[in-house]
Amino acid sequence: MKQFKSFVAAALVAISATAMAHGDEDHAKKAGPVKKEQKDWGIAGDAKSAKRTIEIGMADNMRFTPDSIQVRQGETVKFVVRNTGKVMHEFVIGTKAENDKHAELMVKFPNMEHDEPYMAHVAPGKTGEIVWTFNRPGDFDFACLIAGHYQAGMVGKIKVAASSAKGDGHAHKH
Repeated sequence: MKQFKSFVAAALVAISATAMAHGDEDHAKKAGPVKKEQKDWGIAGDAKSAKRTIEIGMADNMRFTPDSIQVRQGETVKFVVRNTGKVMHEFVIGTKAENDKHAELMVKFPNMEHDEPYMAHVAPGKTGEIVWTFNRPGDFDFACLIAGHYQAGMVGKIKVAASSAKGDGHAHKH
């Protein structure tokens, strides 16, 4: 537990040090290539590989529209996230456990800056984009981790159906 606390403290120092220039509105145009790091819920995708675009609405009633998405394993999806509300919202893809942990940190450190290829912070009336490759099957979440929003139920589900290697059209669960 002690190691975890010092890890979190070190991570927060690193995050706050790298996040000083977070004031600009346009998050869509990031400098340099996207960091492609394999996560339990997939890996950052290339826009040219995205065969499907899913539009997601975020509103001040603390709900996403739609709040449930189905994709196939191996599919690269471009998410266009639109904030129709009057306050900042965000769209963060992850496992429930990962989002729970992250949301807890956001409550403790409300001004904590975070920026990863699986998250989009969207100002009121603006849109954000994420391109993500779902290369692992399973049930995942997307959520707004802004303090209070997650706790109010601002979360949605992503079901990634396993691709069947046998070609018999049936996905087998072990």
